[in-house]
Amino acid sequence: MYKVYPDKRYNITLNFLKEVQPAPRQVLDLGISNPFSEIMTKEGYQVENTKGEDLDEDFTNVENSQADLITAFEIFEHLLAPYNVLKAMNAKYLIASVPLKLWFAQAYRSKSDIRDRHYHEFEDWQFDWLLEKTGWKIQKREKFTNPVNKIGFRPILRYFTPRYYLVYATKE
Repeated sequence: MYKVYPDKRYNITLNFLKEVQPAPRQVLDLGISNPFSEIMTKEGYQVENTKGEDLDEDFTNVENSQADLITAFEIFEHLLAPYNVLKAMNAKYLIASVPLKLWFAQAYRSKSDIRDRHYHEFEDWQFDWLLEKTGWKIQKREKFTNPVNKIGFRPILRYFTPRYYLVYATKE
């Protein structure tokens, strides 16, 4: 039985992770330590995070990691060139999620934090193509919605329109 977390994304992502790569696993989680990397640790995964370096410029931690599983939850949309990081990975397994491009909403852009912007919001086929082009073979996919507690036309659409795309891929 899985613990229930208040964030729907955490529940779906954790269930997906446990299904395709059950603990214990040594994991390199792209991005600084965050609530989900703490959840993975509590669930028995040995998690190391990247240190906040600009992964467009410096992916030596990714190249030098001894982890055979890399996780990247809502990271690739922040990179100008996710191709380079994906190509440099030496791990055999990847679990990644990205926000999907929504026809009724513009790409996310923080006005106060230049690092917190989406350079890419993918369609599922685009992310698949990026993974395949960098040597990854997709084994499992899942899309899910992320409703918000607001009133309006767009919040209603979020109940029915998938917002996130979660992928498990392998590399020989």
